[in-house]
Amino acid sequence: MSGHSKWNNIKRKKEKTDGAKAKVFTKIGREISVAVREGGPDPNNNSKLADLISKAKRANVPNDNIMRIIKKAEGGDKTDYEAITYEGYGPGGIAVMVETLTDNRNRTAADLRHYFDKFGGNLGAMGCVSFMFTQKGVIVVDMEDQDPDEVMMAALDAGAEDFDAGEEAAEVTTDPADCSAVAKALEEAGYTLISADVAMVPSTTTTLTDPDHLIKMGKLLDALEENDDVQNVWHSLENEEDLP
Repeated sequence: MSGHSKWNNIKRKKEKTDGAKAKVFTKIGREISVAVREGGPDPNNNSKLADLISKAKRANVPNDNIMRIIKKAEGGDKTDYEAITYEGYGPGGIAVMVETLTDNRNRTAADLRHYFDKFGGNLGAMGCVSFMFTQKGVIVVDMEDQDPDEVMMAALDAGAEDFDAGEEAAEVTTDPADCSAVAKALEEAGYTLISADVAMVPSTTTTLTDPDHLIKMGKLLDALEENDDVQNVWHSLENEEDLP
């Protein structure tokens, strides 16, 4: 999921991932491998793994692929992934956080620095923008043929903090610790979830009006999302729908 809590941002990312499923499979596969090594291969005893299996299924990763990744990790896959979050500024001063899982931190840092420099931003020190973001559970519900009031009541009853309905989808916000339980409750109630992730949500957002800044910001996001080491990109751009 890229961006902050706006359905058009999520939709943009979803449209991209629909055309690049292999890339999505690779990224989720890394997360599953790490979860298996840390908590074991049984989703009944490894809640992180159970959440990732649900995430993989929402992204249409075939069950065979999921089981193959779990078995490979269980069998002693020696690839050692390290979770590192990078922070910086995009063109026009947009705050950007990049969550990675890498087996080579030098390569990843060099790649990210190159992207930021090339597209009018700069990679900063740890803590330079993270204070502008709050961790939240963000669940996006497909609202086709759904009554917003009914979905809202189901979400709030399940423990959600906030609900924002659009024409195509509704966004449910939760405490990070409650995201999995609320998502499970909504699915069990028969609702289709587009995504359910713990996200970094900006406290304030910035609108870019300079066409050059918009072009460069779009290219920066595309470059980051294409990198296999990058798991998530969060930013403070308000008008992502204006990106070319």
